[in-house]
Amino acid sequence: MTYLLALDQGTTSSRAIVFRPSGEIVALAQQEFATSYPRPGWVEQDAEEIWDSQLACARAALDKAGLRASDLAALGITNQRETTILWERATGRPVHPALVWQDRRTADACAALKAGGHEPLVQTRTGLLLDPYFSGTKVAWILDQVPGARARAERGELAFGTVDSWLLWKLTGRHATDTTNASRTLLFDIHRGVWDPELLDLLRVPERLLPEVRPSASDFGSSDPRHLGAPVRIGGVAGDQQAALFGQACFAPGLAKNTYGTGCFLLMATGAEARASARGLLTTRAASAESTPAFALEGSVFTGGAVVQWLRDGLGLIQGSSEVEALARSVPDNGGVALVPAFTGLGAPYWDPHARGGLLGLTRGAGAGHIARAALEAIAFQSAELMEAMAADAAAPVLELRVDGGAAANDLLMQFQADLLGIPVLRPAVTETTALGAAYLAGLTAGIWKGPEAIAAQWRAARAFEPAMPRDEAASRMAWWRKAVARVLRWEEL
Repeated sequence: MTYLLALDQGTTSSRAIVFRPSGEIVALAQQEFATSYPRPGWVEQDAEEIWDSQLACARAALDKAGLRASDLAALGITNQRETTILWERATGRPVHPALVWQDRRTADACAALKAGGHEPLVQTRTGLLLDPYFSGTKVAWILDQVPGARARAERGELAFGTVDSWLLWKLTGRHATDTTNASRTLLFDIHRGVWDPELLDLLRVPERLLPEVRPSASDFGSSDPRHLGAPVRIGGVAGDQQAALFGQACFAPGLAKNTYGTGCFLLMATGAEARASARGLLTTRAASAESTPAFALEGSVFTGGAVVQWLRDGLGLIQGSSEVEALARSVPDNGGVALVPAFTGLGAPYWDPHARGGLLGLTRGAGAGHIARAALEAIAFQSAELMEAMAADAAAPVLELRVDGGAAANDLLMQFQADLLGIPVLRPAVTETTALGAAYLAGLTAGIWKGPEAIAAQWRAARAFEPAMPRDEAASRMAWWRKAVARVLRWEEL
């Protein structure tokens, strides 16, 4: 029983990975699932399809590894955060499609709360801003829109959870979450580590809906043997970005990672200090094996690698995401083309739910290669803005950036990122750091490692991208990017 299984439930696909304690991948299974967009700015998923795809991946990964559930020391869960699910306790049936973290339908509700002067309280308690990105206003929307849901919630008949809670419920029948996911709901006091009654009242969320909150590395129960063939101890749960921070061994204050997934998420560990941001970043709980809280600063880009999916599915410029680098390299530069992928608004540092995407600077000479290059550069530009804000908030320079996620495999993007930042960008030997972080947390609970120091000793860089662009040129490029962003801000209000 020395293997670890990580369930990595992402925004566009479910994955399961079997790891050895060394961090080596034994087997991986992945399955995409559907996302629907019933109205502009609305993003929904079928919670049952999320569960079915995740369970299928877990079984497939074990089969590929030639293992049985009894060979596992523990299982860890990591998940797309903020995505909101409400279900019936008696039947386990969802009462509404899951509202994905990208969903913007509660923008007006957030604006009304801001206008009422409530954001300072929310930010002080939760480290977050009033934005439809987070779960709290999504919960209230479902309770208001589904007939009878609010009364049923108040009677204790319904349960709320982010995707981790949903998977835990399906696996074990237990209603729980961890501190990292709880800290993304607008309902959790990150300093005291409890659901906050004043915030629950403000957002009109009944307390009886809420799951138990536990440290990220702790005993979350065992899976029902009918799912995997034998009971498996669930020893770790963390939201995907905090799991990646843990998997990148960013434990010491000042260490930072950026995940290039559907969105881009830059997190820097701040240790036991909950450092407030003056530049639109978030203060959030970091994954921890201790009851003593750990914190991080976070910047969120809503559309990162998803812009490459748009080139594939929306424009048909490429057949597969892996083709984008070759298409971008077919031209020497972007030809003056800027792509601002504000498809679901802009996250940090702008926090503008009314922004929309823009393709700017087009001439008759612009072609598919220029658009592809502009798309990749947009991912790096957005991440660079986050790093600038983070370095200023931390009052200390970040000396290196550890990277992961699907788009981190793109050498052109990683080199451009290093050029903009002026610091080395380090790609680890194991790039599946989100799943690895969940496995590490589960392994700590199972006693495979004694502490984070043993995990940190395993981290290795596979490649370092060193900055080659003069700093004045990088500054000029960033100013050009901000000019493009200014064109799309508050677009829906025009």
